[in-house]
Amino acid sequence: MPALQATCRRGNLTAAEELGLLRRWHECSDREARELLVERMLPFVRHVARGYAGRGELVEDLVQVGVIGLINAIDRFDISRGLRLSTFAAPNISGEIKRHFRDRTWAVRVPRDLQELGAKVSRLTAQLTTTLGRAPTVAELAEHLGEEEEHVLDAIEAGRSFVAASLDEPLDEHDADRGPRSLGELDGGFARAEDRALLERGLRSLPERERRIVVLRFAEGLTQREIAQRVGISQMHVSRLLRRSIDRLRQVTAADVARPDVPADSA
Repeated sequence: MPALQATCRRGNLTAAEELGLLRRWHECSDREARELLVERMLPFVRHVARGYAGRGELVEDLVQVGVIGLINAIDRFDISRGLRLSTFAAPNISGEIKRHFRDRTWAVRVPRDLQELGAKVSRLTAQLTTTLGRAPTVAELAEHLGEEEEHVLDAIEAGRSFVAASLDEPLDEHDADRGPRSLGELDGGFARAEDRALLERGLRSLPERERRIVVLRFAEGLTQREIAQRVGISQMHVSRLLRRSIDRLRQVTAADVARPDVPADSA
């Protein structure tokens, strides 16, 4: 066994060495033999994983995923067929990496049939662009694929769900120089609610008659003469009470603004 380990570490396994390790795993459940197979097949897994580079995942992460496919291939390998392990393992490794992209890396969950059709649309678009000298239409894609145009459109739209855009990303090129801009806008209702709470607290600080005069003037829109007739005092007296009430409201609201921790319902 030490001699075989030394041979494995110096270079690729020969067919005989590979078969010997496979027999030891399948016939004797020798875990060390399987570990050696995985170790020596890592360069092959990395070679397959590099074919999927540039899709938003690190190659080393894809290698880790590919190793799962390699182990599955080793466990399911049929010694009697006379194949090399790499021949049988390649589709298993690729399949595991594709499954990883399909199930783990989409920003929005998309049905598998749309994912697969989207991949076909992408490949066919590249082929037809070369052939036609222009981008193919949806109708042309649907005809070549034997699919409904609506289904092809769904697949194209689903492909845009692979990566989610940040909400802080500039909405257009004109916003790029001004930095990120979030969606939405400020709701003025919050400020109005705070102003209303301040005004209510100020009104509660006024005597009942003055509070009524302020409401008649600014809420109901009555003139000073109309207020004087309704309250039963002179118009000049109404004017004096209004000025005094307004000054009182300013004092109360200014004090509240200076003390933002005071609850809105406190007297």
